[in-house]
Amino acid sequence: RTAHTLLYILWSLQPLCSVLFPLSDQKNITAVSGQDVTLICRAPNNKSIIVVEWSRPDLDSKHVLLYRDEQFDPEEQHPSFKNRVDLQDRQMKDGDVSLIVKNVTINDTGTYECRVAVSPKRALLKTYPINSIYLSVVDPPGDEDVGPASEIMFFKLWMAVFQFDLMVAALCLYHNAAVCV
Repeated sequence: RTAHTLLYILWSLQPLCSVLFPLSDQKNITAVSGQDVTLICRAPNNKSIIVVEWSRPDLDSKHVLLYRDEQFDPEEQHPSFKNRVDLQDRQMKDGDVSLIVKNVTINDTGTYECRVAVSPKRALLKTYPINSIYLSVVDPPGDEDVGPASEIMFFKLWMAVFQFDLMVAALCLYHNAAVCV
């Protein structure tokens, strides 16, 4: 009985654990703002795919993309992804359910999870993701901010150089090195 209770507790904590402890094989992708990005995902076998769900745990219950009943479901889609996402292969040949995110922005940074349901078993997608990808979106080169953040970085760099100079001077004094002058 104790084993059954423990299994039930572990199963009920699974959604929380997938958010707090990302999958060990999570992939990391960095993209430049304005680019189109493809997040790769393949269903584990060649059965008929009846549901594809791309989600981000931080977006509550809305999906990045939801495909079911042989069509996309825009009612369940998070507004920030409307008209910006698509499947790489709408026929999902060979289990390819990769997601294309168009014109990425900094707000697209986050963990994306891919889930599928295959026939004949129709299931709610409360399962582990088959793929988890962390997308980091950065500003394009040349768009560096010259505000407070840049000033802090300059100060940190200056402090590092100053500390290095002090360390070299201390080593020179310690070793009585005339070449340090």
